[in-house]
Amino acid sequence: MANSESTFDPSPRSIDLFLLDMDGTIYLGDRLFPCTRPFLSTVRALGKRYVFLTNNSSKNRDAYVAKLARLGISAAPDEVFTSGEATTLRLRATMPGAAVAVFGMPTLEREFAEAGFRLENDRPDVVVLGFDMAFDYAKMTRLCDLVRSGLPYVATHPDFNCPVENGFIPDIGAVIAYVKASTGREPDEVVGKPHAGIVDAVCAKYGVSKDRLCMVGDRLYTDIALGAESGIRTALVFSGETSREDAAASPHKATWQFDDLSGLEKAILPES
Repeated sequence: MANSESTFDPSPRSIDLFLLDMDGTIYLGDRLFPCTRPFLSTVRALGKRYVFLTNNSSKNRDAYVAKLARLGISAAPDEVFTSGEATTLRLRATMPGAAVAVFGMPTLEREFAEAGFRLENDRPDVVVLGFDMAFDYAKMTRLCDLVRSGLPYVATHPDFNCPVENGFIPDIGAVIAYVKASTGREPDEVVGKPHAGIVDAVCAKYGVSKDRLCMVGDRLYTDIALGAESGIRTALVFSGETSREDAAASPHKATWQFDDLSGLEKAILPES
């Protein structure tokens, strides 16, 4: 034990795989942060890896690869991991081939169909709530009816707000609160950050141990809370939702804090 403690590096230099939140961390809306490309280049130059890990289930990984390409970032499909994909993996392990009522964008519906699920809104086996920017009162009514009937109810992630260039838009957490007010139920399972299942999926898919992982993000209650829930280290950036005042008052404490990715880039460079 003494030897392992003496060789443990408590700095970000010890991280092998960086889990990068997207909204508010590497970009806002369609604006890439100036520090993003230099950070990614430095990670690769050091022989380390990164995965774009997002709770936003309004797009599948192919859509994120395309968006990253439009912003000038070349990413392979396996370098993107969404809460939507994590949810399909979770349900494929427990309810393979189930009939699923998916409340989300068409890309999320396609992701479930491609994973072998049957899309069924009339007589489903399970209800899945994702981030749906085309949500309307008819969908809300149907969602509440299905949840009220007692069907298994799964949410892809818990975020209350999604940051955009001019502020924030309501995210899935707001819908979860609405559904609870109407039905008295919360989801039976929430798959995305800060829940540990998404880290377990990352470790299995990418072959890395938890002590070599770091979650990098701008949200305290998802990105940073993931550290305590899953036992990995975290880096908070103040380029999105969270202010320094928010961080000081929060029970969720990051391992490291930086203004943006440029600070983390400097921290992973070898000591001169």
